[in-house]
Amino acid sequence: MKSRAALLLLPLISLAACSPGTQKSTVEIDGSSTVFPITEAMAEEFQKANPDTQVVVGISGTGGGFERFCRGETHINDASRPIKAAEATACTEKGIEYIELPIAYDGLAVMVHPSNDWVDYLTVAELKKMWEPEAQNTVMRWNQIRPEWPDEPLSLYGAGVDSGTYDYFTQAIVGKEGSSRGDFVSSEDDNVLVQGIASDPNALGFFGYAYYDANKEKLKLIPIAPGAEGTAADAILPAPATINDGYYQPLSRPIFIYVSRSAADDAAVASFVSFYIDPTNAEKLVSEVQYVPLPEELYTVIRKRFQERTIGSIFENAGSQVGVTLEELLNREAR
Repeated sequence: MKSRAALLLLPLISLAACSPGTQKSTVEIDGSSTVFPITEAMAEEFQKANPDTQVVVGISGTGGGFERFCRGETHINDASRPIKAAEATACTEKGIEYIELPIAYDGLAVMVHPSNDWVDYLTVAELKKMWEPEAQNTVMRWNQIRPEWPDEPLSLYGAGVDSGTYDYFTQAIVGKEGSSRGDFVSSEDDNVLVQGIASDPNALGFFGYAYYDANKEKLKLIPIAPGAEGTAADAILPAPATINDGYYQPLSRPIFIYVSRSAADDAAVASFVSFYIDPTNAEKLVSEVQYVPLPEELYTVIRKRFQERTIGSIFENAGSQVGVTLEELLNREAR
């Protein structure tokens, strides 16, 4: 997977250069750093077959991307969580209708430094004890989580607050989206988090499974047991199989692209989106960047959603939601 550290210095990056004097159609995309590797891969392959189209991709985070999208500045927003009510209202006020398209599954990985030999699993309750707002300046050492663990500093690393990954993690673990302690190292760039955890023996952090998989030689992945009374036998590691079947809970989630309804009538945008949600392309490219493709039958439903230009969210603009399935929500909409 490509390093994105330099990319954050620019509001947008171009994945294809225009030749002098060549007029190209442009597809403008911004949003989630989690979804970025999939969109980047799609853009590169699409441009090979469509050299007259330039796909421009930014990584402002899910929330930052929605701000631009709802001002009409981009055609597509990458999102690692569903749109929030406030964001939907901002779009409505600017006359921006949107088509919500789930494109893959992702799991949030929890990791420590490879030298950490005391953590073999964590419960959701223990993660909450580390991350809830009340933990700030209070839960500061590993032995406060389990008495048998070392009396060493607890160093936390996580996604930035504009990230949909942060929103989902706080909803799933703390119980309220956007609610956490503030004294942790945060970044919109997952590579910064990788480097931080890999260089700090007392570290614990979270980000998308694909970035763990791309850096697994530097990190130790921790199984998660649901609830408060989970044991090592109950703990589950994220992997394509456990993410796809929803077994890795509560840290499995769908990820999305949101397409402007008016932009969907542009030939270049429509062609790119159709390429993106084609089951063959999705199976190949989503897997290549270590995310989990949706089942083919779901891509069929999602392609129909785009073809019919179905606007709005199947999540009722409630933001991150834990414990619901795409199948359930899409079937409910079909009824």
